[in-house]
Amino acid sequence: MILEAALEEGANVLATARDSARLADLQSRYGERLATFELDVTNELQAKEAVSEAVRRFDRLDVLVNNAGYGHIQPFEHTAADDFRAQIETNLFGVVNLTRAAIPVMRAQGGGDIFQVSSAGGRISSPGLSAYQAAKWAVGGFSDVVGKEVAPFGIRVCTLEPGGMRTEWGHEARTTLQQLPEGYQASMGDFKALIDAYVGHEVGDPERVAKLIVALTSHATLPARLLLGSDAWQVVEAEEQTRRETTLRWKPVTLAADFGAVSPELPPE
Repeated sequence: MILEAALEEGANVLATARDSARLADLQSRYGERLATFELDVTNELQAKEAVSEAVRRFDRLDVLVNNAGYGHIQPFEHTAADDFRAQIETNLFGVVNLTRAAIPVMRAQGGGDIFQVSSAGGRISSPGLSAYQAAKWAVGGFSDVVGKEVAPFGIRVCTLEPGGMRTEWGHEARTTLQQLPEGYQASMGDFKALIDAYVGHEVGDPERVAKLIVALTSHATLPARLLLGSDAWQVVEAEEQTRRETTLRWKPVTLAADFGAVSPELPPE
């Protein structure tokens, strides 16, 4: 969707995929304005080669969109170590690899935009998504820091945090949760029921999101983070309100950590 939205606005695009044959139809429609590159985002060398190819084909790299990602829903106890690591490699290190490759090019040319397509899950906690949300929280923190570092070079970093969208994400995520493991009904039953009902009925429109991303590239300012979708707004607003209330409730204990501080009374149980 993002690829087509950019092409429809007249941009030159290097599109990456593990299998570039999937892009053949778009290649025939847009000709030389679309270049393709087979990329595994977890491969740092390939990430550098992809950026080099974009510069070779189009002389510049004005916008990078990091959109690769997936998640599996399972209790952490039942998530295999290699599955957990693979999700971190794609969702976090894929972003790190492409961002690392793009910054020197954008710095040399005097600017550019980097969009990290993260998730509202980068600000909340959902039982069953330990690997996915750990990566998304890390993407947000990483991008906030890097954004401050590269701002003087004219490089803008914006982390996009959509809610549910009608893509294949939900279908893939549910493949590991056909049935709740014994003992996890209490902590995950409601979330499983929500996901089972919500997949295929998400409120987020991928086409609208794609057009918003393209529009943002021409705006004078970008936020460090941008929620996308009414469901993203609702869940993050509720989570941050709870976090704020908890922070205030435990403030006396927080302040008691300083030298010379008065020992606090713990909050009522």
